[in-house]
Amino acid sequence: MEIVIASAALATIRRHAASAPREEICGLLLGVDGRVEEARPVRNVAADPVGSFEVDPAALFAALRAERAGGATLLGHYHSHPAGPARPSARDAAAAAGDGKLWLIVAGDTVAGWVSRPTGFVPVTLREVPVTRDEAPAGPAA
Repeated sequence: MEIVIASAALATIRRHAASAPREEICGLLLGVDGRVEEARPVRNVAADPVGSFEVDPAALFAALRAERAGGATLLGHYHSHPAGPARPSARDAAAAAGDGKLWLIVAGDTVAGWVSRPTGFVPVTLREVPVTRDEAPAGPAA
């Protein structure tokens, strides 16, 4: 499975992770037609942000309300593993809902994609595109 992601969204994720190299950071992945067009940093409200993450519920609910009102789709979320690899941890597996949402995990310069399924995480390939659909120059359809 391949997920298309805007280069600006990947840059946001990397900057966010670099801003807190000793704590897990997190954010929301928003897009259209299954394509990630925005990575929105949100507050990690976990009791121990050094070893875990919890997306700020207020930010999550705001994104869901905006989606219901016709805004971008909430495709999933991202978080960092400052002291581990860019793959789901046992804690991630225990927290996953198996709902088909996208999980991006950043460790150092590596950003890896996973989809949460009822049977566990499935790796996905990320295909970075230089611009979002709204920024793409107009032209004939291929």
